[in-house]
Amino acid sequence: MPRYTPEQLRIRNQSVWTKVQIILAPIQFLVFLGGVAVTVLYSLGTIENFVWVTWAIFFKTLFFIVLFVTGAIWEKEVFGMWVFSPEFFWEDVGSTIAIVVHFLYFIFAAMNVSEKELVWVAYAAYFTYIANAAQYLVRIYLEKRNEARLKAAGMI
Repeated sequence: MPRYTPEQLRIRNQSVWTKVQIILAPIQFLVFLGGVAVTVLYSLGTIENFVWVTWAIFFKTLFFIVLFVTGAIWEKEVFGMWVFSPEFFWEDVGSTIAIVVHFLYFIFAAMNVSEKELVWVAYAAYFTYIANAAQYLVRIYLEKRNEARLKAAGMI
């Protein structure tokens, strides 16, 4: 089912927030890769200072929050709701779950959970990010197909 009406497509394509998301998403992916690399290297014993794992998840969480907030502004502009609009409901659910798991890392760290367990929470946070990012990529692919169909029909 198409997510955008022709008017919503027009708004989406003209929105500065679309451009912001297009710029920030790949940066967030690079931060994710760096975080996973640091966490794996710590797990393998190559990096001995655990603080690097915490800094990696901190920057990943920070980027996630920035993308979530700018995405909420975009969603309000295009669909009229800050989050959980019907058109983006499942993407917002996925983002919320991923953010909660990222925050759990810091909650557990404040509870003095062991480094070994915190590493597993970091991996869980990275996994939720990948699952959520995959969901977005599938939806983008499907919507690009719909946009091509609308253009072919002369509707946009």
